[in-house]
Formats: sequence, C-alpha cells, structure tokens
Amino acid sequence: MSSNPVAETVASLMPRAKEELTELVAFQSVADFDQFPRSESEGAARWVADALAAEGFQDVALLDTPDGTQSVYGFLPGPQGAKTVLLYAHYDVQPPLDEAAWTTPPFELTERDGRWYGRGAADCKGGLIMHLLALRALKANGGVPVHVKVIAEGSEEMGTGGLERYAEEHPELLAADTIVIGDAGNFRVGLPTVTSTLRGMTLLRVQVDTLAGNLHSGQFGGAAPDALAALIRMLDSLRAEDGSTTVEGLSGEAGWEGLQYEEEQFRRDAKVLDGVELIGSGTVADRIWARPAVTVIGIDCPPVVGATPSVQASARALISLRVPPGVDAGAATKLLQAHLEAHTPWGARVSMEQIGQGQPFRADTTSPAYQAMAAAMAVAYPGQEMQYAGQGGSIPLCNTLAALYPRAEILLIGLSEPEAQIHAVNESVSPEELERLSVAEALFLRTYAAS
Repeated sequence: MSSNPVAETVASLMPRAKEELTELVAFQSVADFDQFPRSESEGAARWVADALAAEGFQDVALLDTPDGTQSVYGFLPGPQGAKTVLLYAHYDVQPPLDEAAWTTPPFELTERDGRWYGRGAADCKGGLIMHLLALRALKANGGVPVHVKVIAEGSEEMGTGGLERYAEEHPELLAADTIVIGDAGNFRVGLPTVTSTLRGMTLLRVQVDTLAGNLHSGQFGGAAPDALAALIRMLDSLRAEDGSTTVEGLSGEAGWEGLQYEEEQFRRDAKVLDGVELIGSGTVADRIWARPAVTVIGIDCPPVVGATPSVQASARALISLRVPPGVDAGAATKLLQAHLEAHTPWGARVSMEQIGQGQPFRADTTSPAYQAMAAAMAVAYPGQEMQYAGQGGSIPLCNTLAALYPRAEILLIGLSEPEAQIHAVNESVSPEELERLSVAEALFLRTYAAS
C-alpha cells in the first residue's frame, strides 16, 4: 500500500482493532433465542453502542425492532452543509455449526497462518471494526468531512426483517446521500471489489404428513405412505439431472456480464472434492449471481443413530431459494409453493410456512459515489482496478433502503472474500484486507465529500 497519512494511521490502529474484534467475537450473538441466550446479543449491542459513544457519536440508541432484536444507531455530525453517509454492518452471526469441527473455539478470536479465526470475524463483526478504523483514521488526519450515521443490525442472519420494518416505520432515521453496506467482500484477497447485485431469498418450512403415527416398517411397510419418502420425492423435483434449479415458472437461463469466476478457482474456493462435478449449466458466474438456486438447508427426520424400523408419519424440511435481480421474491415464493404442491405424491398432506424473505438488489454503478470508491480503492490497493461482482447471498435491507431513499447511492464492500468461509466452520478474516478496506473507506469518505 502506498504511504499516506491515512494508511499509516490505520496501520498503527491494527493492534487495537484486533483487541476489539476479539471482544466482539466473544459474544455468541446468534439471534436464535431458542438456542442461544438473548443476553449474548444484548451484550454485543451494548458493546457497539459504547464504541460509538466513545467515538463521539450523538443520539446513540438501542432500537427495539419488531422481530424482538436490537439494532444500534448513532450519528456523528460533520461540517455544516456536508453530505450524509450511512455506514451499515450487523453484529449478529450464524450459529457455529459443529463446534468440534473448528480448529480453534468459534467464539475466541485466534490468529493462525496470518488470518484471524472466529465466528463473525468477517461476517460481519469485522465490518463494524472496519467502519471504526476508517473514522478514527479520518479524525486523526483533519477530521471526518461528512455527517455519518451508523446502523448495526441484530438479526440480519435470521432474515426476520426487524430492521427493515423499523426503518419503514421511522423513514427519517436512516436517510442519507450515500449508504455503504459493509457486509459484502472482495472477489479474492487483494482484488478490490464492489458488489453490484445481490440475489434475493425466501425461506420456506415444509411439513408432510401421511399417517396418524409412525408404524412398524415390517408390518406396514410397502403399503403405508412414508412421509419422509414423500418429502424426498418433492425435494428431488426441485433439480434437473445436471443439478440446475427447476422451479416451474421460474426462469433459469439468465447470464452474467462482467467479472467471471473461473471454474477451477471456484472449485478451490468451494473446496469441491476431487472427482465431484459442479452442478448446473452456464458459467459459474451465471449460476451463482444471475440465476435462481434452491438449497435444502435442513431436514427433520430420525438420525441414523437410534433409528427404529418405522414408516415415518411426518417429515419437515427447510428450503432456501435464492432469486436474481429482476425476479420478485414474493412471486418466486408462490411459484416454489405451487411446484411443491404439484409434486407431492400419494395425496400426502402438505403445509408450508414462509419464515424469511428478502428482495434482490441491483446498484447504479454509474453514480459519483462509485467513482469516489474506485479512486479510493486504487490508493488502498496499488496497481489494482476496482472490480464489479455479484453476490449470491442476500441483504434484505438494501431494497428497503433503496425504496425509502431512491436518490441515495448504495455501495457494498466488505471482508467476506472466499477464504473467509463465512457461514461455515473455521470462519476467518484477513487482517490485511481489514486494513486495506478501512483505508479505502476513509479515503472514499474524503473523496466523496469533495465531489
């Protein structure tokens, strides 16, 4: 990184950043209060609120959102007449999954092989630290030249829409000229990237019932309708022979124009086992950024250990459907429901419950804010040009903010590059990326203020 005062300040602040991220990762802030203590999320929210207050933010508040979680808000005034920038991140995290599969404890930030490991290190507690580093660097080098609002969400990973509904009920709160969403990531380490599209999503819980109770498979198997077998047939109908998503009425032919994802690189990033084929057709970028994708993310059925020889009376599954820009998530949900009903065998009874939804998003990359970010990233990443990529994941708040503030420019950056393995075991963050992106954000705020 070329030497400049902002970069030098950020470099000097990295030990403090590691200490703070260690504190923040220690909170088991999973917004599933049936499995994780609410006090852990509340503790993380207070940590964020205290950090904002210590940086001179005004009106710092813990916002009780309609889904029962808390978001943290603060306002840092800039010069009179300055533009307003909203910085977003979330402090809630995914569950750790199989804790025994972690090399080091998931809620203890651990340095190993040049990376910092821990749940939320990249997604998205590291994003909060990135915002703090950028603001501190500016304060140490002439001041923050814009009004800054920070919003830290407490239930982004659950998709329950608490902050979206709160924002709609208080539309003045998050109003800004530009919004920086710190919850995306570079295409790869060292390649500065803004995310220009997000797939939307819907989560559907499906239950199949066929019998009043389980039956002995020897006495009744062969004639009694098996709910688990019925569910398996329904789920199998969601994929073509090559693995492509096949929800009737939902097109899967769109293509991606822009930065491409080479198949061998994707295989390495996804850790695909030797000899196992990728699924779907078209380029990798087509499949993960421009087309719908269905994933069965959970099935309720008896585990192998302790299973009895029974015909199952009931079975449940949780299905995720990702939809690209141009497709309404609500309409896609109805198509998914109709498809499953049409492929339910044997007259089995089916009930469905939608438990989460977010619309897809497409940014206007021709705006002045994108020009300012490109200039900032060129300094933070010498010799590299800012790239535009899609992201298969969803950030439902983006569309809410775009609807509330249609003139606002929205940029997505962050620390979730492929090596970070977000949502998987052994999540980690690159401290070099944290440093460079903090510099980029600081320089962006300075450049954007002058534009």
